[in-house]
Amino acid sequence: MGEAEIIPFGSRGTRGRAGRAGAEAESEQPSTSGGSGLGSEEVPPTPRLGALLSQLTRLASRSLGSLASVPITQLGRLAADPLHASASLAETLGVDWDQALEQTVAFLRERLRGDYAVDEFGFDAEFTSKIYLPLLRRLADSWFRVEVRGAENLPTDGSALLVSNHAGTLPMDGMILHTVVYDEVGRHVRMLGADLIFKTPFSGDLARKTGTTLACQEDAERLLASNQLVAVFPEGFKGLGKPYADRYKLQRFGRGGFVSAALRAQVPIIPVAIVGSEEIYPLIARAPALARMLGLPYFPITPLFPWLGPLGMIPLPSKWIIEFGEAIATDELGSGAADDPMIVFNITDQVRETIQQTLYALLMQRRSAFF
Repeated sequence: MGEAEIIPFGSRGTRGRAGRAGAEAESEQPSTSGGSGLGSEEVPPTPRLGALLSQLTRLASRSLGSLASVPITQLGRLAADPLHASASLAETLGVDWDQALEQTVAFLRERLRGDYAVDEFGFDAEFTSKIYLPLLRRLADSWFRVEVRGAENLPTDGSALLVSNHAGTLPMDGMILHTVVYDEVGRHVRMLGADLIFKTPFSGDLARKTGTTLACQEDAERLLASNQLVAVFPEGFKGLGKPYADRYKLQRFGRGGFVSAALRAQVPIIPVAIVGSEEIYPLIARAPALARMLGLPYFPITPLFPWLGPLGMIPLPSKWIIEFGEAIATDELGSGAADDPMIVFNITDQVRETIQQTLYALLMQRRSAFF
């Protein structure tokens, strides 16, 4: 497998103690990266790995205790007849099998007739609305318990560019963001994804069907010119694969290509801050040699993966908060501003600092990673 690159659990910056009641352990105070102008700001503490696992243990104990409300007869039937027992248990939890079956049959009938359409990017709106998002909605509502703030800043029509922080080892934050926006304003978000997504078997087809396209200037401008909500994660793999010790510290935003696209289309930029995604797969080490063999930017090693095999790929049930900030207008600057490096840099820095400060504010308000 090659020698793993061990990532230290502790902070590289100043450390302090959480001041809230119920704080479990000493928390780190992460330092900000250069260029954001945040070095003098007080950074809220976030749980170190030991405290995070302690909170997870408490959550698991609470969940096991709740099994007492499940009839013991159903648990016995689960071993003897897993299929029927699982269906019965799901009904107890409120799953409407009749309605789900009717919707599935109707969907398959339309598919067999070829009675559906995709756009020029391969986006299948019907598949996304009826199959993809309902599955993610269960995850968002029941597992991550997503709390949405600032939904009034999402436009109900016209184009806009959503700019978000990126984290979590796997790009689950983009999928949850799509679900939340659709539930709030009934609009699909067209994600801009890295080329690796489209080179991976099965992943590329699913990404195209659910509205993701290549993160390039041309595709971004075409989508923004057609009244779409477009989402971009400027940190890319540097944000997605950053170690747990660097959680909630934004990485570089590149050269501001997303700002140039918004300026040319003269559409508003909406900063998005996501808290909770950092804890779903805490990255503690990497295996660079194996990553190079597999053609991956990194091979994640977490407290549960690869030690528990497929079970280690189940995301931890962190508590998510997604906040949509006030729109940053670009139409007053004119489309020619896209060619001015200083204007592009200043707006990029403004967006980045807005997201960073919002993350810090949300972390100060959050009780713990899981509750």
